[in-house]
Amino acid sequence: MYELEFTIEPFVEGAPGRHVEAAVAAAAEAGADVDFGPFGSTCRAAAVDVPDIVAAVTRAALANGATHIHLHVADVEAS
Repeated sequence: MYELEFTIEPFVEGAPGRHVEAAVAAAAEAGADVDFGPFGSTCRAAAVDVPDIVAAVTRAALANGATHIHLHVADVEAS
């Protein structure tokens, strides 16, 4: 199992911008259960699903005006 954490800029005060909303929706459409937070979003996924989620988040964020995407993927079962 892997944990994906992503932060998308530019930050929009008061509410997430369309670039963030689209990325979160794309991750959900790719099968992820996203935990949306004020400074980033996280989800967990099987290794086989990670590439599709990463691609979906990246595509959606960039298509909706993202200027920076920070994405971290970690194996939560690694010892």
